[in-house]
Amino acid sequence: MSSSQFSLLDLLSSTLDSQWSQANESLILEPFTYISSKPGKGVRTLLLEAFNIWLEVPCDQFKIIDRVVQMLHNASLMIDDIEDDAQLRRGQPVTHKIYGVPQTINTANYVYFLAYKELAKLRRQYEDGGKARVGGVRDLDLIVTEELLNLHRGQGMEILWRDLLQCPTLEEYTYMVNNKTGGGFRMPVKLMMAFATKNLDVDFIPLVNIIGVYFQIRDDYMNLQSTEVSLPFSCARTLSVYQQAPSGRNAFWITHGPSIVYDSNWMKELKGVFQYNDNKGFAEDLTEGKFSFPIVHGVLADDQNKVVTSVLQKRPATPTLKHHAIDYLRTKTKSFDYTLVVMQSLEQQAREEIARLGGNPKLEMMLDILHV
Repeated sequence: MSSSQFSLLDLLSSTLDSQWSQANESLILEPFTYISSKPGKGVRTLLLEAFNIWLEVPCDQFKIIDRVVQMLHNASLMIDDIEDDAQLRRGQPVTHKIYGVPQTINTANYVYFLAYKELAKLRRQYEDGGKARVGGVRDLDLIVTEELLNLHRGQGMEILWRDLLQCPTLEEYTYMVNNKTGGGFRMPVKLMMAFATKNLDVDFIPLVNIIGVYFQIRDDYMNLQSTEVSLPFSCARTLSVYQQAPSGRNAFWITHGPSIVYDSNWMKELKGVFQYNDNKGFAEDLTEGKFSFPIVHGVLADDQNKVVTSVLQKRPATPTLKHHAIDYLRTKTKSFDYTLVVMQSLEQQAREEIARLGGNPKLEMMLDILHV
């Protein structure tokens, strides 16, 4: 047997991880690095910081949970953009338009498994100590798997309705959103509840569900607004006064209500989270043929008129048809007015639940900024 054959056998019997170079890792992660390089709404991280006021998850575990959530979220967006044939994400070309569909799919799937590898670090730190928690002791993998299943169920129904040009009912739409968007919000909060050091017996998931549906309906509403319409921050409700930070700190702080102050850097980050139209094309949901909340209402409000479904079928890329459909939704079916009423109801429900749970200034501030 030649020396080259011996060398080959040695190579095949060695550990694969030891042969995998950092250069190769960087190459196959490049599509993921690209989509992560320009942060999106960042709402999940801010949401976790807000819930951590109640849960007080230790810093190390919190960082891992945040990292896992961001990995899964960005990977899912890469797949979502392929399925929607989207053009823009976060104000730049979508990942697969640059790296191609095969590489983007492979990288997204790879990141899913990297996220589970990160989750293993949490598993090693999970020592429940027999403490009674809402839902009992949970398998962390199962928490993530359940919500990924929910996400794919919701996405699957949305794709099905789009491709069959089949308008769902508002109830079906809400159920889909609670699966798709809600899953992305429930997953991190459930993981945080598993590592909470406070409020172990409190179920925060009903509030998360309300926020998830509210967030998606608001996103649908903003998508169909003119690029000239900017998000009206209700700063008067949130910012009482700017004042010099206490104890000689350099940052300015923001007073929320009569007594609670937050670092203005957090507020600045929060404010940037909800800027919408600069990062997506005008009325992109129409181009994607998506049955969003105002569109579903508009179709159902006058099922004898095929204006909206006809426009959806054509997947318009230019403004003319989009403006026509939006004007119809605004003036004929009053779908935007209806959407605003639903959003106001959900916001009120969220505020009442926050109050019932003891209050949370950061969540209240988020709702102030989200208010339209």
